[in-house]
Amino acid sequence: MPSVSSKDFRVAIVGGGLCGLACAVGLAKRGIHSDVFETAPKFDEVGAGVGLGPNALRALKGLGLLDAILARTEEAQQTARRMLYVSGLGAHETVYDYETSSVFTEADDGIGIYRPAFLDAVMHLLPDTSRTHFNKRCTSISTTESGTHCIHFADGTTHEADLVIGADGIKSVSRSAVELNPEKRRLQFTNTVAYRGLVPITTLRQEGTTTEFDTRLCSFIGIDKHIIAFPIQSGKIVNIVAFVTDFSVPLGSVEVTGPWVEAVPHQELLDKYDDWGHDVMAMIKHMKSPSKWSIHMLTPLESFVRGKLALVGDAAHAMAPHLGAGVGQGFEDVFVLCKLLGHPSTNLSNLEAVLKAYDAIRQPRANMVLKESYRAGVVYENFGKPGYSTGDQIRGHLTGIWEPIWRHDLDADVAAAVASLKEHGFPVVTD
Repeated sequence: MPSVSSKDFRVAIVGGGLCGLACAVGLAKRGIHSDVFETAPKFDEVGAGVGLGPNALRALKGLGLLDAILARTEEAQQTARRMLYVSGLGAHETVYDYETSSVFTEADDGIGIYRPAFLDAVMHLLPDTSRTHFNKRCTSISTTESGTHCIHFADGTTHEADLVIGADGIKSVSRSAVELNPEKRRLQFTNTVAYRGLVPITTLRQEGTTTEFDTRLCSFIGIDKHIIAFPIQSGKIVNIVAFVTDFSVPLGSVEVTGPWVEAVPHQELLDKYDDWGHDVMAMIKHMKSPSKWSIHMLTPLESFVRGKLALVGDAAHAMAPHLGAGVGQGFEDVFVLCKLLGHPSTNLSNLEAVLKAYDAIRQPRANMVLKESYRAGVVYENFGKPGYSTGDQIRGHLTGIWEPIWRHDLDADVAAAVASLKEHGFPVVTD
């Protein structure tokens, strides 16, 4: 990596999670140095799996990260095929096989990755030009008289940068510096809790399970609850997320005052699914130390940027996980932002215009995925109710929901953004 930044602006990234680090590496590959500020004493991720659709894989490949990540995470082959929906009850009758319902190719494949291994792989790609700072909890971001941004930290220190990228997750502080109406309550509890756990595939097979856990994304659906299961570590481990929703109260009317993530007794999870079928109970039986997550999402933001501050990932569009698309949308953000910032014509004088072009591309798309992700959960957990009681009805609600996410052309997005900038005086320089 060049020792001198290729750009005349200083970049600070608030947040050292998957999106923040991917952004730092993506910028470094384009000769742009950055400072990464992380609240924790070290980079860390929860011990669970994350699903990446084909759009997320293309974004990572375009950033120059995918091959190195796959080489370090035991995910060299793309094992997670399309979604199989089965009834959570009885013998788990197939409700909707999404793989056989549309024309797919290998380019439509996704993968499941163990989060800590994923983060470790990205960490090893960080060059020395991406300076990392730990124990730095951002408390606010202000704008100086000269137009730069000043990041304020809980330890009393500050850092000044020309461009700040907020990658600080669902409870983002950066977001408050971007919002036009920061007093508006943006985060809302979805009335859904999720129990997470990991179980070896050999353990499930010994229990006599027959569901295709090791090769498919499987969703067990039923009234007010559903389970997502998919393979990680090349099919050796099944990542399990068991959802339970209270539809009796309005969305956003309940505020979670305790921890959003907590360990719970195994019996609590067993009680939630005690009337479900054999394969579900086999999974639940072996989730010995489940964690319970209170699922929150953002009401859509009007903009992801303000001045020379841009949001990526959950800071911009935290969503329900029902389409497995949240992390992928974050990587799409990072791909578009890195491509635009690395464009030969981008410099300090036109940085705000470049960020507006990023916003024009990313805000509508990510918010569309946010809304569809919530809708998908409603469909899954209405199975068995009027209008959702047959495979044909479920198919009608879900047909076409994945293709706009998976098959989106990110290169076309970047080209459209650059074309828009050129119409407004962006110098015509070949990327």
